[in-house]
Amino acid sequence: MNIKKEQLGKVAVLYGGVSAEREVSIRSGTMVHAALVKQGVDAHLFDTATRDVFDLKKEGFNRVFIALHGRFGEDGTLQGALELMGIPYTGSGVLASALAMNKVRTKQVWLQNGLSTPLYYVLPRGADIAAVQAEIIDTLGLPIFVKPPHEGSSLGASKVETVEQLQAACELSWKYDTHALIEQCVEGRELTCAVLGTGASARALPIVEIKAPSGDYNFHNKYNGNETVYVCPAELSEDLTAQIQTLVLNAYRALDCAGWARADVLLRAVDGKPFLLEMNTSPGMTDHSLVPMAARASGLSYEELVIEILSNARVHVQRQVG
Repeated sequence: MNIKKEQLGKVAVLYGGVSAEREVSIRSGTMVHAALVKQGVDAHLFDTATRDVFDLKKEGFNRVFIALHGRFGEDGTLQGALELMGIPYTGSGVLASALAMNKVRTKQVWLQNGLSTPLYYVLPRGADIAAVQAEIIDTLGLPIFVKPPHEGSSLGASKVETVEQLQAACELSWKYDTHALIEQCVEGRELTCAVLGTGASARALPIVEIKAPSGDYNFHNKYNGNETVYVCPAELSEDLTAQIQTLVLNAYRALDCAGWARADVLLRAVDGKPFLLEMNTSPGMTDHSLVPMAARASGLSYEELVIEILSNARVHVQRQVG
């Protein structure tokens, strides 16, 4: 449902927030806001860390662009508040946002739908790692990745090459979350694929390949460094490109995502099989971000991208029955 710019009304760009990804969110929101204002949209920055979200209703905002990343912005909590106020918002609804924010639940849904994702193990904070480390290594092998299930931007994530490193990696993850997600390492190419739209009309954008220094796509290499190389469209055969885009669209629909999102994918070197890592329902929109990069490769400018996303803002819960 694309609408004209003059019909967008008074728009709040929600940014900042209280998650560990606040810094990135400020960058994303600032760029989104500038792009909207440049096109004549009545857009206003709104930091949810310093403002009461229910002021959105009091101040007469007609719709919101969610440029928040992480908890209390991308995890369904904010989406629930916006549903209560009846204010259309960008991206996925309450359930899809909550599912995608939880990497463990996301993997469970994908596996139930027959979609490939690396094997995993979950440890609650304070668990006796020594008692289970042999089982973990037997199941997943080495190396493995340890990460918080509810964080993004590689925060709290570690690559574990030896058994001795597992304890420290889990303790780092537990600083960010109540559990540590321990994931099988799929050696190969690192890809990402964005999706725009909802349901049957959703479409995959060109795939981006990420070539980070030493293969470590950490927070610095994502947002602050200039050493990471991005190839868009990724150098893949037509058949493999179509296979990965179909996998991502199926993953998007399995979680009931809407509006836009971006899936991270690993392409296993030994056999060229793609594995889903996670789904980001409020991806970055900074000058280093991957969705704008993919959009440009498809002929969509940054300004056109934000207008398309915003024009598809909606409430997801039917307010009247019958």
